[in-house]
Amino acid sequence: MQKNKLITPFLKWVGGKRQIIPTISKLIPKNLPNYYEPFIGGGALLFHLQPSKAVINDCNTELITVYEVIRDNVEELIEDLKKHKNEESYFYKIRAIDRTDEYKDLSKIKKASRVIFLNKTCYNGLYRVNSSGEFNSPFGKYKNPKIVNEITLRAVSKYLNSNDINIFNQDFEEVLINIKEGSFVYFDPPYDPISKSSNFTGYSHNGFNEEEQIRLRNLCDKINHQGISFLLSNSATPFILELYKDYDITFVKANRSINSVANRRGEIDEVLIRNYN
Repeated sequence: MQKNKLITPFLKWVGGKRQIIPTISKLIPKNLPNYYEPFIGGGALLFHLQPSKAVINDCNTELITVYEVIRDNVEELIEDLKKHKNEESYFYKIRAIDRTDEYKDLSKIKKASRVIFLNKTCYNGLYRVNSSGEFNSPFGKYKNPKIVNEITLRAVSKYLNSNDINIFNQDFEEVLINIKEGSFVYFDPPYDPISKSSNFTGYSHNGFNEEEQIRLRNLCDKINHQGISFLLSNSATPFILELYKDYDITFVKANRSINSVANRRGEIDEVLIRNYN
């Protein structure tokens, strides 16, 4: 199937895979009858592969709302995005909505529009929430951020509607309960922190600690015994290397620009772990 180059991520996402897609692509099986991605995030690999049948999921409800609105109401979303202003006082007003009762009354379109606006105008495109689940990244002070990317939004909407793409907002284990033999799973969980100071748990207010990493490894063991192929990305920490020592591990260098301390940004070791040749 001819790939549409206009189909690209519509959000900047922490740990996004765009820069290492060439390396990941070499490890992906050529035939993908059933593609699963339980931690969809920004969707870089999904939009690169463009499978005709896929199950995508994330525990982040706001993120999944954006995917659903792009699929179901892309023109209304585009029109709402055009109303936003790249101004600091306006940014903090919109950011603060999830701290009020007003948030519950927002339509799905307004909620999706808010997430995209904040993502495009906040500092470093960092989606981060506090322990109460409230967005807390500061204003980015960019001169001309691309808040409304109509071409990308319409291309993604067409892809989601023209193919058999099922979107879920569940725990990563739940979304694989009925997975069939012969399916392929790409796991891109929140990474194990390479140091305590680099710990980033702001994708969702629940965080993703070592217990969750172990639960994910146990799920990998389970689907491995079911004859299901998986590829998993994570940081190259001793903890992760020990967890997955029974699987094939490929090291890859990745530049990570999202860090509050400038001199800690740069090239770091990541791993791609798989259970097939």
